[in-house]
Amino acid sequence: MNESPDRALVASVIDRGDERAFRALYQRHTPALYRTARRLGDNSTAGADDLVHDTWLRAADRWSAFEWRSSLRTWLTGILVNVIREHRRTDLARREDPLEEETAAELPPIDERLDLEAAIASLPPGFRAVLVLHDIEGHPHEDVARILGIAVGTSKSQLLRARRRLRHWLGDDPALDTE
Repeated sequence: MNESPDRALVASVIDRGDERAFRALYQRHTPALYRTARRLGDNSTAGADDLVHDTWLRAADRWSAFEWRSSLRTWLTGILVNVIREHRRTDLARREDPLEEETAAELPPIDERLDLEAAIASLPPGFRAVLVLHDIEGHPHEDVARILGIAVGTSKSQLLRARRRLRHWLGDDPALDTE
């Protein structure tokens, strides 16, 4: 990858423990991480804050391991996705009657004022992750695949299915094929 301001800031953090450099990185990337945490993880403010906080803690421990084969934001988003997965596993383990993680959510009721965020949140986790990372956050399929640890073709097919479900919920696609 080419040189970037992020690379120079990370080098300052690693080499000198530069707090201003860390603050600049934090201010640059936290809004996108927070939006992703709200959409993929805990939709509450406090829950998203915790997920983003855990992401930054892990990143700080792993700066020197980052090889710059992707953008810093892609790397941070990958850490966030893993944090979300771990929180989800912990939450499922705490439940007395855990549900299968990839179980399809029931269709939300169609209302004149459909809440798109609620519809997105109702997608199965794999579909939701690809839709949020690609369509909302703007990551290309190659980065989505890298972040989620899936093949590029899987990213594309899950995005297609997620979009199809959303169209169905919006009433634009009455013939939803069941996956």
